[in-house]
Amino acid sequence: QVQLVESGGGLVQPGGSLRLSCVGSGGVLDYYPIGWFRQAPGKDRDGVSCISGNDGSPYYVDSVKGRFTISRDNAKNTVYLQMNDLKPEDTAVYYCATVWKCESGFYGMTYWGKGTLVTVSS
Repeated sequence: QVQLVESGGGLVQPGGSLRLSCVGSGGVLDYYPIGWFRQAPGKDRDGVSCISGNDGSPYYVDSVKGRFTISRDNAKNTVYLQMNDLKPEDTAVYYCATVWKCESGFYGMTYWGKGTLVTVSS
């Protein structure tokens, strides 16, 4: 059964860090690039970062460049999102999902996790 499960969210002060994990089962990480998305209250769900399936090339939207780092550990079937220097505007539910191509304008397809909440507040 293909499944994606996120973890690692929580409450953090501005300037703090969190590392999100996305664990894939059913071989999903073997076949697809994986993206991280976020949805703030009252807003649309937007892509944040993605990582390709073959060479691990990352892509970041401008708002998180230099602060977030995506990586994958194929042996652990896990994709990580290291988030540093967090800001209140990073507050959202974060989802991982399979994507078609990891590039500008990437979008989620087929398999989604249920999300993990990140709250950045003092």
